[in-house]
Amino acid sequence: AGGCGRDVLYGNAKVISQQGRDVTEKFIEGARRMLQLARSLGISSAILKSLSPSCGVKAIYDGTFSGNIVEGDGVATALLREAGLTVVTEKELEND
Repeated sequence: AGGCGRDVLYGNAKVISQQGRDVTEKFIEGARRMLQLARSLGISSAILKSLSPSCGVKAIYDGTFSGNIVEGDGVATALLREAGLTVVTEKELEND
């Protein structure tokens, strides 16, 4: 809540579950594991789930559980992009 994936990575926003629990560290740890796996396998691009708070590319749900969409990448997407990986969504592939 309060920002996009990059904001979460830099401590300027949090990921809050629908039950009100702070799951920020779990999202960051998951993103780090994803990056570690991608590096170990020599992966340079990824197809991730659109609008996901973890995997969204260029647009994510705003964290209010109301269906509102805001600009920005999810937590994992932000970390993968910072590391130089190309990230697209399944919807981008459907449009090709």
